[in-house]
Amino acid sequence: MRRVQACDAKAAAGATRPMNKTELIDHLARQADLSKLSATRALEAVLEGITQALARGESVSIPGFGSFSLSQREAGTGRNPRTGEPVAIEAAKLPRFKAGKGLKDAVNSPQKD
Repeated sequence: MRRVQACDAKAAAGATRPMNKTELIDHLARQADLSKLSATRALEAVLEGITQALARGESVSIPGFGSFSLSQREAGTGRNPRTGEPVAIEAAKLPRFKAGKGLKDAVNSPQKD
């Protein structure tokens, strides 16, 4: 019940649902005057390029938008919430995104209707 109330509160405050991949492809196709197939290929290529660079341990910087990088989570011990038993947590590389100034400014500027 709490989750529904939280969603209702967001809707009442004017929050919108996230844009999904299909909507992003449609937007890319319209803005760049591409077919949906070309827009899909372009988006897939960008995402694959970012993913491969991160997998190689590199960071990706897009000036005005932001940067993708890796951080290292050290190994540690957690607890199983049901039993309270200690659980080993392996070290892991975690992808991170840091918004650039242009993106921050665009998000924080007054919206045009």
